[in-house]
Amino acid sequence: MKKRVFCLVVLIGASLSLLAAAADVSGKWKAEFTTPDGTQRSNTFTFKADGANVTGTVAGTQDETPIKNGKINGDEISFSADRPFGTFTYNGKVSGNEIKFKVTFNDQSFDITAKRVSN
Repeated sequence: MKKRVFCLVVLIGASLSLLAAAADVSGKWKAEFTTPDGTQRSNTFTFKADGANVTGTVAGTQDETPIKNGKINGDEISFSADRPFGTFTYNGKVSGNEIKFKVTFNDQSFDITAKRVSN
């Protein structure tokens, strides 16, 4: 009986650790989107995950800026970047090879979807 309980505890612990594991975001991701003012844009995100921390860059057509305060928790990722027009905040949810972001800038927010380009 003790052996069964022990095995059950180990299985539950392993299952919970898998659920809490951070999504694999390391690599390049690309998003093509329309801003709230109707401008077509394309951004490339380069991420490197290290535990719960994420570093990398956000590149537009004419610039590349480092991400700040990058965090990953399970399938949620968040960071900010000082872009040419100001600071943008990104909050996303990873699902396979897609990240759906809510991007906030000043008092505006819009949604974009980034797709994995490479690992």
